[in-house]
Amino acid sequence: MSATYDLNERPDYDDVLQQIADYALDYRIESEEAWETARYCLMDTLGCGLLALRFPECTKHLGPLVEGTIVPHGARVPGTPYRLDPVKAAWDIGCIVRWLDYNDTWLAAEWGHPSDNLGAILAVADHISQKRVADGQAPLAMKAVLEAMILAHEIQGVLALENSFNRVGLDHVVLVKVASTAVSAKLMGANREQMLSALSHAWVDGQA
Repeated sequence: MSATYDLNERPDYDDVLQQIADYALDYRIESEEAWETARYCLMDTLGCGLLALRFPECTKHLGPLVEGTIVPHGARVPGTPYRLDPVKAAWDIGCIVRWLDYNDTWLAAEWGHPSDNLGAILAVADHISQKRVADGQAPLAMKAVLEAMILAHEIQGVLALENSFNRVGLDHVVLVKVASTAVSAKLMGANREQMLSALSHAWVDGQA
């Protein structure tokens, strides 16, 4: 190879990453059908999670990693007394949502469950709201949660339309991770560069 490269010059982010970031940051949802569908999806997903709480095999996985841990501004896990750090809360919410495998399905080149993103969305939104209330500010409105759901549904779903990760031995749930990263970063106030960095990490963070 005769070409030389400046090893200190980082290449630009892939076009797909930039499209996801720009969509998450800039898209404005005007479809009333999208808002209504997101509301039904939220109720359905919470119902799946609450039903899963009847099963000890599920509930034994829930709660703080260290018993008795108190987390300032902890995110709540619906149907439980737990207030956890947002990472564990996201895991717990995701666990109850998927335990019975009743939640929504998107069928494409790759199937998926877009409501899986609610684990991250609800945990991050509640954590942010708890912090805001503690600072004397208003909590996030539910519209922010519904907006994040719609954006995540589209990111995960569109990527699944023409890409089958299972066929090449990768877990298709990577798309949940990417979509959740995008909308969680937006909820947390990320700028474009921070969003791109987070999305990049979501893709390279190892897949089963």
